[in-house]
Amino acid sequence: MKHRLADAYVRVESARSAALGTAFAAADGTRGPELTRLAATAESVCSEAFTEVAGEMIQLHGGIGVTWEPDAHRYFKRAHGSSRLFGPPHRHRTRLAATLGLPGPAPVSR
Repeated sequence: MKHRLADAYVRVESARSAALGTAFAAADGTRGPELTRLAATAESVCSEAFTEVAGEMIQLHGGIGVTWEPDAHRYFKRAHGSSRLFGPPHRHRTRLAATLGLPGPAPVSR
């Protein structure tokens, strides 16, 4: 359990760092392709971390994670709704690759 929580913590802190880096760059006046690159990175990292950590939270709570007592189900639903609203991580990675002049990532098969 400790290792799973440590992995979730690393994902959350990585997402926080990406988001804060983008916010500080925007506040400092960074514009153009540099801000687009930072925003695409932050959106991809944050979206993926939110979805993965919310899913892990359901798993760590066991069967009670999807009941109404804890808030785990709300975060899980919000993570998937946010992915639909703001776009999935692979879309942001494609945009990031385009700003760097790289070929886009391979499509995700599901």
